[in-house]
Amino acid sequence: MIEYENSSAASVRPRESEIGGRRIAAQAIPYSGEAGPPGFRFDPVERRFFERRASGRVAVGPADPDAWARGLARCPAGPVVVGPGSAVEVIRGAYAAAAQGAARAGRAVYLLDPLALSFRPGRAFVALFAWSPGPGAGDSAPIAAARVAGMTAGGLLPIVPGWTDAPEFLDGYLASLAAAGASFAAPVAASGDGESRRLVVEARAHGDPATADSFFEKVHHSDWAASQGEGIRRFRAEAARRGLATLPPRPLGAAEPPGNSAAAARLEERAQESGDDEHRAALLYAAARWIDESGRDLALVVREGNFRKVFPFGALAGEAEAAFREAGAA
Repeated sequence: MIEYENSSAASVRPRESEIGGRRIAAQAIPYSGEAGPPGFRFDPVERRFFERRASGRVAVGPADPDAWARGLARCPAGPVVVGPGSAVEVIRGAYAAAAQGAARAGRAVYLLDPLALSFRPGRAFVALFAWSPGPGAGDSAPIAAARVAGMTAGGLLPIVPGWTDAPEFLDGYLASLAAAGASFAAPVAASGDGESRRLVVEARAHGDPATADSFFEKVHHSDWAASQGEGIRRFRAEAARRGLATLPPRPLGAAEPPGNSAAAARLEERAQESGDDEHRAALLYAAARWIDESGRDLALVVREGNFRKVFPFGALAGEAEAAFREAGAA
C-alpha cells in the first residue's frame, strides 16, 4: 500500500548539476519517495539507480504554482528540472503546479518523466524521459503523447557496461524513440561507485536473473570507465545515424535574455564535446553558469566590444564571444 501525504511546502533543492548534458541550477520534486512500480528507477540527475518499495509513503507537494515559484526564487539563476512524475498526477496535480510555478518564475524548465499534464506547454519546457528497467522498459508511448501535446521530447539512457551499451539494446531503444517522434536521445554515464554498481547488478537481476553471474563479473571486474566511454561513443554514433540529437535542446525561460540562453547552451555543448578533459568541461559549465547568473543581456555587451572586460574566464573569452555570435545574438 502506498500512502500519499500532502505537504504545504514546495520541495525545491538548489543544485549545481547537469541532466543529459544540460546545466541545471535547481530541482523541484513534486512527489518524493521511492514507492511503487517499477522495482528500480534510474535518476538521471543523481546518475544512479534507486530500489523502490512495493509500499511506503510518498510526500506530495502543493498544487499551487505560486508556492513553487516562491521556492525557486531562493535558488540560483538558471534552468531547473521538475520531476519525476507520478501516476497519481491526474488526481493530485502537484507536478503541473511545479512546472507552471517554474515557468512563472521565468525559468527554463526540463520536465522529467511528465505524466498527464493539464496545461499547454510552451517554449519554456522540454520533456525528458529517463529509461528504467522492468515491465514497460523502453515504452515510447509517453514520448509520443508529449509530442502530441506540443512538447519537444526525447529520452535519457543510462549507459551501463555489459547491459545498455550492447548494440542490439541500443538499436531497439533508439528505433523506438525515433518512431515515437523524439527529437533527441542523450546518454547518461551511470555512476560507477561501489554502491551504484551493487544496485546496477540487482536491477538487472530483478528482471533478467539468468544473466546475474556474468553481469556481476562484467560490472565488478572490468574497466568500467573505458567500457562506458566506448558505450557512450557507440550511442552517439547510432543516435546520429537515426537523425536524433544527442543533447536535449535548451528551453527558453521568460526571464532569460534569448542571447544569453543560446550562448550558455553552446558552451554546454562544447563541454560535452570535451571528451575526457574534465577540467575544460568544468570551466565551460562554470562559464554557462556565469552567463545565467549575470542578470543582464550580455549580447549588448558583446556588440559594444566590452565582453572581455567583464567575463571572468579569460581563457574562454573568445569561445564565449563566438557562442553569442553563433547564436545570432551579437
